[in-house]
Amino acid sequence: MKYLITGTAGFIGFHLAKALLERGDTVVGIDNINDYYDVNLKYARLENSGIEKDRIQPDQPVQSSIYPRYRFIKMDLADKAKLLALFNEESFDVVVNLAAQAGVRYSLINPDAYIDANISGFLNILEACRAFPVKHLVYASSSSVYGANTKMPFSTSDNVDHPLSLYAATKKANELMAHNYSHLFKIPTTGLRFFTVYGPWGRPDMALFIFIDAISKGKPIQVFNHGKMKRDFTYVGDIVEGIVRVADRPPVGNPDWSGHHPDPGSSYAPYKVYNIGNSSPVELMDYIGALEKAMGKKAEKEMLPLQPGDVPATYADVSDLMRDTGYKPDTPVEQGVANFVAWYKEFYGG
Repeated sequence: MKYLITGTAGFIGFHLAKALLERGDTVVGIDNINDYYDVNLKYARLENSGIEKDRIQPDQPVQSSIYPRYRFIKMDLADKAKLLALFNEESFDVVVNLAAQAGVRYSLINPDAYIDANISGFLNILEACRAFPVKHLVYASSSSVYGANTKMPFSTSDNVDHPLSLYAATKKANELMAHNYSHLFKIPTTGLRFFTVYGPWGRPDMALFIFIDAISKGKPIQVFNHGKMKRDFTYVGDIVEGIVRVADRPPVGNPDWSGHHPDPGSSYAPYKVYNIGNSSPVELMDYIGALEKAMGKKAEKEMLPLQPGDVPATYADVSDLMRDTGYKPDTPVEQGVANFVAWYKEFYGG
């Protein structure tokens, strides 16, 4: 199979590309390598996949020196003409769209970036899949779409019309846009609501990275909502396994779907939404405890209130994922955190 993966300089995209290449698929990866966080980490991910930084030029394919079936192109999804030309040239079987402006709190500071990347960029992906049909479009949604919902665990059959951040709103918009294209143009689309992904090569703006950096430097860590938070922390390897299994199974439409009692997670059209989470919420203080154990060092804690846009708890119902793919994420937090700490110390020499 030939895959297009957007966001392959990113955290999940980097891991996914390697997983697909190692099972024998062909991958074209694109990323605009923006400076939302340290671009050196993004280039290091690419170089780990055999894409040398010095060879990267805008819109020019770079062949991996490690994987014969991998090419990378520095490209922005906002450039519709170049994206369409790429689709025309390559004839992709599957598209996995992971490129996005990430971060809940940053959406309060720079909202325009979320419209450009998450709405306009995704529209260009949909239009490309319309013009040059693919067997399956898989795209990243987010657990943040559950917003003000308090019924646990979060189910894809729940209404998600009350997002608490613009980031969440753009991810919900992606699901609506995908359904429209599945309905009108019969494009098989699957949205994946990721739950608090962590692990080696993670983003510097995420809690685990921020915590370990502060602890390593002897600085206090900021613990929001006074530690009264639960997260369905999900190891990146489990996320990737879930993506691969879903990508291999394009939706065909739910024959039991009814407009009288519409299920938001499926449709008569070839459209589906899944949660991918560990389905085992962990207290924030226990997560910090796992990090302290792995580092062999205690953290100084600064207790703070809940931040705007944050939710106090997440908990994934993954029954649909288990039923349809036979898979459920299961990496224990202690193991996942230890893997991250080992990578961090090797990468940064801590």
